[in-house]
Amino acid sequence: MPLIKIETLIQAPIQRCFDLSRSIDLHQISMEHTNEKAIAGRTSGLIQLGEQVTWQARHFGLTQKLTVQITAFDAPYFFADEMLKGAFQSFRHEHHFKASASATLMTDRFEFEAPLGVLGQIANRLFLTKYMKRLLQERNKTIQKIAESERWKEVL
Repeated sequence: MPLIKIETLIQAPIQRCFDLSRSIDLHQISMEHTNEKAIAGRTSGLIQLGEQVTWQARHFGLTQKLTVQITAFDAPYFFADEMLKGAFQSFRHEHHFKASASATLMTDRFEFEAPLGVLGQIANRLFLTKYMKRLLQERNKTIQKIAESERWKEVL
């Protein structure tokens, strides 16, 4: 099961980073290139413990739907979302936040299992892990850019 770990240092307070990371609106901004939209469950604002959101996006030329639920929550230090329905066999995305004097270290741990057994494992090695890492990095760059500017006030 592949594990992607990404650390992003953001020059902003921990609460702002935490809230931007669970913002449905910011997520849609960060995934504009996949036309990702929240279509069911929580479709705007800040997602909370126990809430679900269904995303629709275009990946690999196909429109796909993915439903996730927030399964763990310790504001402003941690939350996790897990897939309930979608193209993966399973996934868990952990979001960790650690404050320092002038910044927040945001750490993503994304563990997933592709469907289709051996074929999924081959897809992981050939392209899927790289693709998912790039998506997460783009999302984090958007969070960082908005958190470090005045634009966060428009999103939160």
